[in-house]
Amino acid sequence: MITHFFSSGVYAKETRIPAGHVLVQHAHKHDHLSILAQGSVEVLVDGEKQVLHAPACVTIEANRHHGVKSLTDAIWYCVHATACVDEDEIDEVLIAPGDITAAQAIADTLQKEY
Repeated sequence: MITHFFSSGVYAKETRIPAGHVLVQHAHKHDHLSILAQGSVEVLVDGEKQVLHAPACVTIEANRHHGVKSLTDAIWYCVHATACVDEDEIDEVLIAPGDITAAQAIADTLQKEY
């Protein structure tokens, strides 16, 4: 389940991730914060793995493909600086042009080990 929040130049996307689920992400045009508010996850950013336990905050650098595997039920926030306040346009504003090969490699890596 995804919920969008907008406030004075800041956008936060809340994702509730069931245990065992893999989110394959894309790359963003700008650095952004990701906050694990609840649960435990494994994060893979351009081949580098890290296990996080809530509460935790990491910076995902621009143009780096990333993915999240929930080890427990989790709540994950992506926080971006942007003037956009439209749910239907936000992905176009924030997401860098895609590389499906990189995204698939992350999905394959995260799913193999679960």
